[in-house]
Amino acid sequence: MASAPAPAPAPRTPHDGPRQDSPARTPRPEGASRRPVRRGGQNRGPRPEGSAPRAEGPRNNRPAGPRGASRGSSRDRMRMRRPAPNSTPKRGADYFPAAPASNVVRVIPLGGVEEVGRNMFCVETNGDIFVFDVGFQFVSEDSNPGVDYMLPNTAYLEKNTDRVRGVFITHGHLDHIGGIPFLMNRFGNPPIYTQNLTAVMIQKRQEEYPDVPKPNIVVVEAGQTMTIGSTKVQFFGVTHSIPDSMGIAIETPYGNVVVTGDLKLDHDNGVPTAKEEKTWGVLAAQKNLFFIADSTNAERDGFSMPERKVHETLEEIIKNVHGRLIIGTFASQFERMIHIIETCEKLGKKVVTEGRSIKTNLEIAQKTNLINIKKDTIIPAQEIGDYSPDKIVILSTGAQGEEFAALMRIATKQHKNVQLNPRDTIVLSSSVIPGNEIAVQKLKDNLYRNGVTLIHYRSSDVHSTGHGNTGELIWINKKVNSTFFMPAYGYYSMTASHAKAMEQAGRARDSIIVADNGMVIDIIDGERLDIHKEKVPSSPLIVDGFAIGDMQEVVIRDRQALAKDGMFVIIATVNLKTGKLRKSPDIISRGFVYLRESQDLLNQARLLIKKTVEDSTHGMNPVDLDYVKNNLTDVMSGYLFNRTNKAPMVIPVLIGV
Repeated sequence: MASAPAPAPAPRTPHDGPRQDSPARTPRPEGASRRPVRRGGQNRGPRPEGSAPRAEGPRNNRPAGPRGASRGSSRDRMRMRRPAPNSTPKRGADYFPAAPASNVVRVIPLGGVEEVGRNMFCVETNGDIFVFDVGFQFVSEDSNPGVDYMLPNTAYLEKNTDRVRGVFITHGHLDHIGGIPFLMNRFGNPPIYTQNLTAVMIQKRQEEYPDVPKPNIVVVEAGQTMTIGSTKVQFFGVTHSIPDSMGIAIETPYGNVVVTGDLKLDHDNGVPTAKEEKTWGVLAAQKNLFFIADSTNAERDGFSMPERKVHETLEEIIKNVHGRLIIGTFASQFERMIHIIETCEKLGKKVVTEGRSIKTNLEIAQKTNLINIKKDTIIPAQEIGDYSPDKIVILSTGAQGEEFAALMRIATKQHKNVQLNPRDTIVLSSSVIPGNEIAVQKLKDNLYRNGVTLIHYRSSDVHSTGHGNTGELIWINKKVNSTFFMPAYGYYSMTASHAKAMEQAGRARDSIIVADNGMVIDIIDGERLDIHKEKVPSSPLIVDGFAIGDMQEVVIRDRQALAKDGMFVIIATVNLKTGKLRKSPDIISRGFVYLRESQDLLNQARLLIKKTVEDSTHGMNPVDLDYVKNNLTDVMSGYLFNRTNKAPMVIPVLIGV
C-alpha cells in the first residue's frame, strides 16, 4: 500500500482565527484606509465572540500524541489543538455618554464622514435630539459578498429614544432615505420632516416593505420656521441634482447648527445667482455656531458646471441627431429627465422609458406636479417600429454598466424590442461612479460593437455633478461664517480636503473638526470644543437578506474564502470503538480543483485522511470526533496548500458508527 504524504503545517487562511500566541493588533493610524469593521488584518480576523481558540497539548483521556510520534513534538502539538471553551476575551462595553448639560450643544456623526453614503448625524440641544438623514450605503460584492446594504449604527439613538424629537431628511436620494424602512422603528419611529417630493419618494419606497410601520411624515417648505420640542428649526432650499433639496438650521442658545445635506451653487461663471445670494444671505445675517457641509467634490477646484448647461447641450443633441437617440442617465435626475421629455414634446418626438426606476420616478414627478406629460408623448417599446427613427428618443437606466439594466441589455442584443444599428446615437448622461469603471468600459465596448455613435461626459457637456467644487464650498462657508465647522458627506480624503481648503481660505485650524463616525463633539458655552476620547457605537449594521444586524465578520470572511479558493469537503465514517475508517472517505470539491483532472491529488488526500483520523483516535476512549475534525482540518489545509498554493475551506464531516 502506498504511504501517506507527510502532513504540512496548516496555512493561514481567511477563515482561520488567531493563534493563542498571535501578537496584539495595533490601532489603525489616523488617516489610514477606513473599511467597515475589518479588524484582525487583511485576510483574517478574530473568531466570533463566544467561540474559543484551540488549546495545545493532551487533555483528559487523550493520548500524548499519535502513534510513533515523540511526545511534545511540533507535529504532535499541531495535531493536539482543540477548542477551549469560553476563553475568548469579551469586547469592551459600548460607550453611551450621559445627556449633555444645558450649556452644551452636542453633535455626533453616526455615519457619512468616513464614506459616501450611510448618512446620519444627530444634534442635541435644549434636551432634544434631532437626527439628520437615514441613508444606506451600497457595498462591493468583493469586500462584502452577499450583503445588500450597510446602515448607520443607531445604538446611541436606541438608548435615548425618549429624547429623539424628529428626523430631518435633506433630499430623496437613497444614501439619505434608504435606511428609513430598516432603522426608524429601532429608535421609536419619530416624525420625519422633509419637503414634498422627498416625502412622496419615502412613501413610494415604503410600499416595498408592507410589514414595516408607516413613517409619520410632516411636509415642510423652504423658508419655513417651526418649533419642535423646545427647539426652533428653520428650513432653507439648496441646489442639488434633485428637486426639493433642503438644509436645516437648528437654533441653540449660542447660535445655529446649520446642516446643508448635499448641495452645489447655481452660478454664472463663478458668480452665484440672485437666488443663492438671497438664501445664504438670510443665514449670513444670523449667528451660526456649528456648520456641517457636503464634501463630496471637495477634491475638485473651482466651480462645477451648472445643470442648465447640460440642459442646453441635450436640447441641441435631441434637435439635431438623425436616427434614434438613446439617453442613459440616473433615474434620480428629475430635472434632467423632465427637460428631456419637455424638449421632445416641443419637437414632436416620442419617448420610450426603459427601466423600472425611471418609470417610478416619472410617476412621482407627475404626482408632485413637477411635470404634466401629454397623453401621447410616452409610448411603449413595442410601438417603436410604428414611428420614424428620427422621432424616437429612448430614456434608459444603466449608464453605469449594470449587468441587467436596460442599456446593457440593449447593448448586448438581449432586449426584445430595441435592436441597435449604425444610425443610432447613444448619450451617456452621467459620470462614472468610482468602482464602476470596468462595468462602464464594458458597456461602451458593447455599444461600439453595434456601430453606434456614442456621446459621453468626457466628449460633451452632457452631465454635471450635484455637488459643489471647492470654489462653491468656500463661498458658502464664508457666508455662513460659523464659529466651528465640520466637513461631512464623503470619504475621509474628501472631508480632509474640504478642511484644508477652508484653512487655506482663512478659517482658523482649531475651529475645524475632521470627524470619525461615532465621535462625540460637545460645544461648551458656545466657545470651546470638548471631543470625547471614546466614541459611541458606529460599526455599520448590515442588511443581509432578511437579517439586519451587526457585521458578522466570520460570515463575511468565510464568503470571501469560498469565493477565492473554494471548498474541500471530507465525508468519512468512523468506527467509534476502534477509531478506524469504515471505508475510503468521500471528497467533494467546489471552486477548488476539477476532481476528474486531479486524481493523484485525491488519492494522496484519501491516504492522508485515513492516517490522520486513525492516528488521532489511537488510544482514545471514547472517540472525540470534534477533536479529530480539528486535527483533520489542520493537516488537510496544510497538505492542499503545499500541493496547490490554494487555501480552500476544509470541511470535515465525520459520522460515528
